[in-house]
Amino acid sequence: MSIKSQDSKVAIVSGGASGMGKAVAQQFAGLGARVVISDLISSSGEALAASIRDAGGEAIFVAANVAVEDEVEKLVATTLERYGRLDWAANMAGVAQAGGLFCPKSARDLAMSVNAMGTFHCVTAEARAMMRSGGGAIVNVSSVAGVQGSADCPYYVASKHAIIGFTKSAALQLAPANIRVNVICPGITRTPMMDKFLGDALESATAFVPIGRLGEPEDQANAVVFLCSDAASFITGAAFHIDGGQTAGVPSTLAASESYFKDT
Repeated sequence: MSIKSQDSKVAIVSGGASGMGKAVAQQFAGLGARVVISDLISSSGEALAASIRDAGGEAIFVAANVAVEDEVEKLVATTLERYGRLDWAANMAGVAQAGGLFCPKSARDLAMSVNAMGTFHCVTAEARAMMRSGGGAIVNVSSVAGVQGSADCPYYVASKHAIIGFTKSAALQLAPANIRVNVICPGITRTPMMDKFLGDALESATAFVPIGRLGEPEDQANAVVFLCSDAASFITGAAFHIDGGQTAGVPSTLAASESYFKDT
């Protein structure tokens, strides 16, 4: 199914300077939407906005820390001042956390303030703007860690679980306002954050993905763009696992052998 051009749409992408957010911003722009890219990394964000403009699209960069509510409010206000409306929002900003249950308080606080509270701030501000525009679509980003536990990063897990519960609740409240809210749960995806978190173990993580490869930022962006489009007009309050089967269960050792398929 192809997504039609959306020349009149205005989209915000938080965490849009790299990784999955960058792929989302590029795909939105490719559809003709006017894109407001936001991130803490100003140099990368400005460069991405410039590259979109150079390709004939329209994009601006607005620096914002989603953990700070006033900065999110300013991001949305700038969008309305520039374009007069808001139709789509992809809340992609996030941080990793490691160190287990007894990690430093700073790590715990960062995971919750950026992943959980950052998403809450974004949805609240974006929804108010979308009400002025007659509706819209919001996509949040959780993780496979949002549907299962991990001894290595419990506060990250908690923050990602919170995003799913919040998304469902926001979707119920905002449905009468014609605003849809959904969430994607990425599996192991090849992004700068994942590369920093897993390091040399990144490629070996393929063993945990039944489909046999790591996710790419474009895999997640495809889902975000679909959920914002009219093709998903009857979908809200849903969590989509974009994980190559990672959370479906334990991969089959039988299916890995050629003889298994020859005998079926």
